[in-house]
Amino acid sequence: MNKDRGAVGARPAGDLSGQYAQCGGRPHSPSAGQHQPRVRSASVWRGLLQRLIQDSSRALASIACVLLYGCAVHPDSGFEPVSILAFGDTGYDYDWLEEEDYEDVFTGREFVMNELDDWIEDHRPIEEFAIPPMHLAEQTGGYVMASGMWPVSRAVRSWCRAADRCDFGVMLGDNIYPAGATAGSDGRDDTKRFDDLLWQPYRGLKEQDPDFVIYPVLGNHDWDTSREGAMAQVRYLEQSPLYRLDGIFYSKTGAPGVEVFAIDTTVMLNAEPVYDDALAPDGAPIDTGVFDQEEPWAEPVGEERRMLAWLEQALASSNARWKIVIAHHPLWSSSGSKHEEAKVLRKLLLPALCRYADAFVVGHDHTLELHTDDCRSAGSEYADVPPLLHVVSGAAGKQRPAHTTFMAWQDREFPQKTTWYARGLVWGFADLQLDADTATVTIISTPNSGSGESVVEFSHTFARRSGLSSAAR
Repeated sequence: MNKDRGAVGARPAGDLSGQYAQCGGRPHSPSAGQHQPRVRSASVWRGLLQRLIQDSSRALASIACVLLYGCAVHPDSGFEPVSILAFGDTGYDYDWLEEEDYEDVFTGREFVMNELDDWIEDHRPIEEFAIPPMHLAEQTGGYVMASGMWPVSRAVRSWCRAADRCDFGVMLGDNIYPAGATAGSDGRDDTKRFDDLLWQPYRGLKEQDPDFVIYPVLGNHDWDTSREGAMAQVRYLEQSPLYRLDGIFYSKTGAPGVEVFAIDTTVMLNAEPVYDDALAPDGAPIDTGVFDQEEPWAEPVGEERRMLAWLEQALASSNARWKIVIAHHPLWSSSGSKHEEAKVLRKLLLPALCRYADAFVVGHDHTLELHTDDCRSAGSEYADVPPLLHVVSGAAGKQRPAHTTFMAWQDREFPQKTTWYARGLVWGFADLQLDADTATVTIISTPNSGSGESVVEFSHTFARRSGLSSAAR
């Protein structure tokens, strides 16, 4: 397969497929003191079964799931396979740039030097430096970060043409750059903004399949201007034939046996103290002692204050075979600039996710990543349960490099996390194929050339976990 990376910024820095995706996945080798899945036989058998779960054959993965974790595979369960399209951080378009892009107009050389300065300031390995795709914007007369919105939308439409793909989609926040809907405060019409960023790029999915819908969440950029602006976007999404949601947190049956639980992590984080991120040269986070300043209008009000309790109750009462939680902010990611938010969210969300959920699917980091968390931090009762699947798919608009030094630090400090795939400086999306007891996650990129080609980069199969822990019974 020809994996064209495009002419500008052609070397895919931050592509960690060699480090984190060997032969379809790098299984994490448990270190001393790390808890193990229940021993069925000698450790060599356990290793073979874990490799079977990785196998591209979902039938073999299901057998391994039964033997290793005691999964209950029911050939006659009546569960029909379901495919979920997952993409996030979409709404970056040259007609809707930031004010500073008009004020600070850069030549191509200046754009590259700014990227290099940021790379050095962030303590990224200099030998990994690569230029992200850039675009000469006629709107400003200068170079800006290239947009992946239309290339990804073309790739998504091509991917979803197959009959067994894309039963529904999830849109993972930052749907409107740079600052969400404005309710007219910038003198521009939100109606056109919604049409340009939320309808036109994805209307083709509805034309291909009239039953196709997208379940969205808001991201931090969607809240940047005002609560009125954020709620204007919610009202548009609620009325659109392409989207389905009820407010900023909700649950919906995406397909028979599959329930989607959406939460607004921007609002959730605004109720918590979160420090600014900074990294030392060795990749370790630095205690800045400075709190991240969030917008006061994004603080939770009314029922939003019960969002976490609602999530746990909704998950606990659901009879769905698959329970998929979607949000904007990740629990684990690779860029190094989201660590403090992630630390707060792990404390808030892991107890409910580990007890009841099968997967946590997010954006925010402009990367494509696949992790699992074995939930040891939530309790010893999860030792015999498959790990929690964590998908980061925030590469549908802008690109961001992975921070390999930070990733190495994170691997050392958090053995409960296994990184199966992580790549920065990429455009793309993810597909989750759900069978009765396994989920196969496929990572798809599209070239920097803007061709809209769909390139399969990685695929891995995981076991269903909801209902298997003693805590959930």
